[in-house]
Amino acid sequence: MSLPRVLIITYYWPPSAGSGVQRWLKFAKYLPDYGWEPVIFTPENPDFELQDPSLENDLSPQLEVIKFPIWEPYHIFRRLKNQKSGDTAKVLEKKDKSWTDKLGIWLRANIIIPDPRVFWVKPSVGFLEPAIRRGDYQAIITTGPPHSMHLIGLGLHQKTGIPWLADFRDPWSTWEFLDTLPMLSLVRKRHQTLEKRVLKLANAITTISPTFQKDLKKLADREVYLLTNGFDSDDFPKKISATELKEKDIEIVYSGVIDAIRNPLPFLDAFKKAFDNSSKTVRLRFVGKVSITVEDFVKADSWLAAHVEFVGYVSHQKVFEYYQAADILLLILTITKNAQGNIPGKLFEYMASGKTIIGLGDAEGDAASIINQAQAGKVFTQDQQDKIITFLQEFKPAEKPRNQNLIENYSRKNLSRQLAEILDKLAP
Repeated sequence: MSLPRVLIITYYWPPSAGSGVQRWLKFAKYLPDYGWEPVIFTPENPDFELQDPSLENDLSPQLEVIKFPIWEPYHIFRRLKNQKSGDTAKVLEKKDKSWTDKLGIWLRANIIIPDPRVFWVKPSVGFLEPAIRRGDYQAIITTGPPHSMHLIGLGLHQKTGIPWLADFRDPWSTWEFLDTLPMLSLVRKRHQTLEKRVLKLANAITTISPTFQKDLKKLADREVYLLTNGFDSDDFPKKISATELKEKDIEIVYSGVIDAIRNPLPFLDAFKKAFDNSSKTVRLRFVGKVSITVEDFVKADSWLAAHVEFVGYVSHQKVFEYYQAADILLLILTITKNAQGNIPGKLFEYMASGKTIIGLGDAEGDAASIINQAQAGKVFTQDQQDKIITFLQEFKPAEKPRNQNLIENYSRKNLSRQLAEILDKLAP
């Protein structure tokens, strides 16, 4: 007997990199174990800079991936600027913006609603509707951002009545990213209107953190399921052994992006003060993309320059070697209005690694709560420099047992089981 099929509509898919990709890649990997056959619908020619081909190793030969052409407006502005490619997010961080930069940002904020992928909505609905009417799928899932993916789900649900789950990896109308744009109040209301339609008409809503769950419940006035990100045991090396990356008495590793909304400078100050006159050999590694501001800050200080290493972006597969070599794993949380609900996907891999975690951010936020419950480390606020210094100077490998049962709740297998249970309710 064949399994019921669920169509997962996602913009980000391998070889694209990032936690948003891994979330649905892992669900697709494990859903068949719990009675659902996933089918992926994703752009044939998406516009993204970060790529990680190693993620394709997780793709089952049996997984059907439907790729459909998308048109995005970015190439128009690149042609104006005579650029072949680039990270579009960097434009917002530039201090001296050209007239084409300013025009592009204004159009993005006020004309292209809800986001530049909106031009994929109508063609995708037209392409998918016949298959849904034939009964090829028993449910659909949309995941955003980009939130235009939810508009595809909305269109298909309204036309065919197919059960629909809308997954929010970030907020929509209250998303901190929108606050960085020169958005007119009328446009903000348009976002709110679209969001309300999705929240009202979707058969189920999921999100990644308790805070986002609470906020969406308030907006939707209905049940919202919590379905966090997690870790996959298959990603960890099978043999734990000494590694050539372990060279210092204390190795601290940060994995991920450092951008305008993540500020590691207070930790860098504390790191220097903790070990400036120490006999211990120490090193702090940043594995991933780091803002120019942080790189310049380190280069300007001779001690930091000698003790901080910028590894750059590595594959998701390779990053586990750095976890293995670390004594402490560093977590830099966002410092914006959505900070309380910010749970980086790597947190769950950090916990599963068994290494001590030190975090910088909201000490009462969702990420801190999970770390405390798991007995996996400590989160400090930006102004608790003395406590950070003490924590680093007194560091010893964890001796007390962790809350392994809680950590196991965040395995990708367990989370996929929870997702399947939600789908079972939608399409019994």
